[in-house]
Amino acid sequence: MRALSQFADSATGVVYIHAAPAALCPHIEWALTAALESPAALRWSAQPASDGQLRAISNWVGPVGTAGKIASSLRSWSMLRFEVTENPSEGVDGERYSFVPGLGLWHGITGANGDIMVGEQRLRAIRDSGIEGIGAELDTALGTAWDEALEPYRSGGECAEVTWLRRQVG
Repeated sequence: MRALSQFADSATGVVYIHAAPAALCPHIEWALTAALESPAALRWSAQPASDGQLRAISNWVGPVGTAGKIASSLRSWSMLRFEVTENPSEGVDGERYSFVPGLGLWHGITGANGDIMVGEQRLRAIRDSGIEGIGAELDTALGTAWDEALEPYRSGGECAEVTWLRRQVG
């Protein structure tokens, strides 16, 4: 039986490539293969929200912290739109990374229900930033601009096929 002081060894999550040029698709698969140390063969489909762009969704299994590793490897392509999630696991909060050209990479901690959690120290800093900046600071902490920019791309995947990526853990 696992000791209560130990954390989870593995995590699950999803990588959403919302919009990518066709020429970049093999490079994205190579980056995912490197991050997961397991072959990634995504099923690409047209992105209705952006002509000439492709999209793919992939569930993954890997060590805790894999979402950050994936996001770090994908952010080097400034024209890419993507999200990477890592589900909460034993002793570990979940995470969401969102990338939008012009906005860059956003990161948030997620609770079991998927809500973004803003920590005490961040809330204190927002409070201390002055009354005029509170709304904008909260929007940044919650990733509002990234959500608004990605929303048209998210609906393109209602019938998209999902690929499972797996890495042996433990």
